[in-house]
Parts: sequence; C-alpha cells; structure tokens
Amino acid sequence: MKLTRPATVAATVLLALGGAGAAQAQPDEPHHPDPAAPGPSAAPGPAPAPGPGPAPQAAPATRIDRDGTYKVGTDILPGTYSTAGPIADGACYWKRVNNDEMPDNALTKKPQVVRIEATDTAFTTSDCQPWQQTNAAPPPQAAPSDLLGQLGAFIGKGILNGGPG
Repeated sequence: MKLTRPATVAATVLLALGGAGAAQAQPDEPHHPDPAAPGPSAAPGPAPAPGPGPAPQAAPATRIDRDGTYKVGTDILPGTYSTAGPIADGACYWKRVNNDEMPDNALTKKPQVVRIEATDTAFTTSDCQPWQQTNAAPPPQAAPSDLLGQLGAFIGKGILNGGPG
C-alpha cells in the first residue's frame, strides 16, 4: 500500500509534533522512584485499615437555643421545659405538635413552662429566649368552666342578674 503525498506529509508532521511534545514533557532531572514505594511488579500489600465509621448521632438535647422545629426523641428529649419569655420586646411563640394535631401552643410576653410529651412529634419555637429542661411543674390546664368564671367576673354579676335594680 502506497501513501499519497498529503498523507505522508501529515504523518511526518504528527510524528514531529508528538516527539517535540514528549521531549518537552520530560523533567530536567531524572526521576528516581521512592525506595519505599513498591514497584509495579510488587505483590499487593494488605488493604488499608478501614477508617472510623460514621460519627455517632448526637443524643437528643435538653436545651433549645434558637428558633426552629425540633423532633421529639431525635432533636430534643420529652420533658418539662422553661423559657424566660420573649427576646427583646417581641412575643414568644411556641407549639407542641402531635402528627396533624396541635395539643398546645401560646403567643406570650411572659416566661413559659411547657410539658413536651413523649407522644408529641415536634416542638416549634420562635422569638423565645433559650428553653432549658427543668423540674418545674407545668402550669395547670384551664378547664372550660374556668373561662366561664372569668367571663362572669369580666361582665359583672349585675348584668347577669338583670342589671341594677
């Protein structure tokens, strides 16, 4: 098989460029292999020891330092928590969540104590000072009859009894 003149010229140019590139790629000093490194014919050594496994997950906290929603049992432990109230002149908002239900919540400017149950799925807090688990008793839950008593005191007994007479 006979090469044509353009093919011969192209092959010559490619060989010349390839040789020049290889010549420039050579280091100025000869390379001496590291005596500690095994050569290509050396048998493979033992496999490196496995590194440490994944970091253990942190235990659920008993302190809540910032706004957010925390999973009960994963992020925070169930129990009774207290806060000194809102940050600055704002209002502290918190809520307990049990799946799709909200068993308790508050928007307040006062210190708070809340019991987070083990059956709660999450606790959300916003604009509150840090929460800390405590042994303090949570405030008693108001019964519906308590609201009627407060309403009666607000309206006044005279109105409910037919007014002044």
